[in-house]
Amino acid sequence: MTTYYTSLDSPVGELLLTADGSGALTSLSVPGQKGGRTVEPGWRRAPEPFAEAGRQLAAYFAGELKEFRLELRTSGTEFRERVWNALDSVPHGTTTTYGGIAARIGASRIAVRAVGGALGANPLLIVRPCHRVIGADGSLTGYAGGPERKIRLLALEGR
Repeated sequence: MTTYYTSLDSPVGELLLTADGSGALTSLSVPGQKGGRTVEPGWRRAPEPFAEAGRQLAAYFAGELKEFRLELRTSGTEFRERVWNALDSVPHGTTTTYGGIAARIGASRIAVRAVGGALGANPLLIVRPCHRVIGADGSLTGYAGGPERKIRLLALEGR
């Protein structure tokens, strides 16, 4: 299956977006991201499948969009998919904890480390807002895109 990609400028650096043949967004990465994607041989640069994602991201960074409405397609374990889907229910301008995400998916408190691992592997930064997950003590723990970006995204959302 063909992977399409494009890059977009943003206030948090250049964004690399990928999509599958149906046009569903499959990843959004930033430079230096832990586990982030880089362009691979055989990928096709094509800005067209990303027009709506580009519009929504621009509106988000302008403070005009609070919830993304994009077709997303990820590929992870059943547990990771549940964690990533739970991120969609964390409202703009709010935060939750790793334990809060575990509770949202019906996992025990013991699963908090696994939730952290799933968040670290989130393939759709910003769109699936793992930056809204903080430590139980309020600390800004972990973010694959780097702590500076997490701070900027939370500030953009009024946190």
